[in-house]
Amino acid sequence: MALQTELETNQSFGEIIGKSEKMQQVFTQIRAAAAGNITVLIQGETGTGKELVAKSIHDNSPRKTAPFVGVNCAAIPAELIESELFGNERGAFTGAIERRIGQFEQANTGTLFLDEIGDMPLTLQAKLLRVLEEREFQRIGGKSTISVDIRVLAATNQDLGNAIREGSFREDLYYRLAAFPIVVPPLRERREDIPILAHHFLEKFAAEDKKSIRTISDDALHVLTRHDFPGNVRELKHAIERAVLLETTDRLQRESLPPDLIQEGSQAAISSPTDTTDILTLKEAERRAIVNALKVKGGNIPDAARALGIGRSTLYRKLKEYNLLP
Repeated sequence: MALQTELETNQSFGEIIGKSEKMQQVFTQIRAAAAGNITVLIQGETGTGKELVAKSIHDNSPRKTAPFVGVNCAAIPAELIESELFGNERGAFTGAIERRIGQFEQANTGTLFLDEIGDMPLTLQAKLLRVLEEREFQRIGGKSTISVDIRVLAATNQDLGNAIREGSFREDLYYRLAAFPIVVPPLRERREDIPILAHHFLEKFAAEDKKSIRTISDDALHVLTRHDFPGNVRELKHAIERAVLLETTDRLQRESLPPDLIQEGSQAAISSPTDTTDILTLKEAERRAIVNALKVKGGNIPDAARALGIGRSTLYRKLKEYNLLP
């Protein structure tokens, strides 16, 4: 039981899951950042889990019982983001029919998470920099100064270095935000995490949908681990969610995965020779031998069957079994 607990702890941090070396480094950085009050910039592609990293920092910090307030800078119209962040007084502008408390005030004593900070309008970046330095501001249309005690975390999927060179992001704001940078790796750079993530999502969605799916077939896992997942963990999550809805057995089968993943997996298998460095099941070794024979024989099934030393009808049956027929 103690070993199992240790393994579970090593493979997750809050809701973030990963046993790869890169994710272990992220977990170490989260622990270090959580212990202090430093501003953190979380960088990574869309779908890598940047908000989960921010939430984990907050949940393990001295501010964990205070508010965690998230703002998606890309989802708010440019003309409204200042009011969203700092609030406004009644009558401050057309449509301001009442006082609005901004996100900075709502996050007081807690953590403010500025997601997609790279999309913040340049005109507002100077004001944000002043607030980060002074921890005080005025509501739009207000005259009194409001002081706040907050911790700021920010995230972006953009290359802010390029944005600085292009003049769309302030260099001084970047260095203020990036006091403690954390880079979340894309899923294609930590493929060893795909099986544990896939099983985690399987358990979650099978329970939600009241399905008795216990595990994932080797063929399905093979397809998943070969996919590059441009949408990262979010894409994997949605793929498993869809597959669970379609699956009718107690094991998640390859055929239940999204068609684009299956097709990509078949093409990758046909183009790749047997890799003798893998530790393979006999079934997987047979599948790869068939794939390699087809490649060598240019897709000619009778010639591939003769090369494999089996009958043509046997090869057709196995092609169907391994979903290798066009």
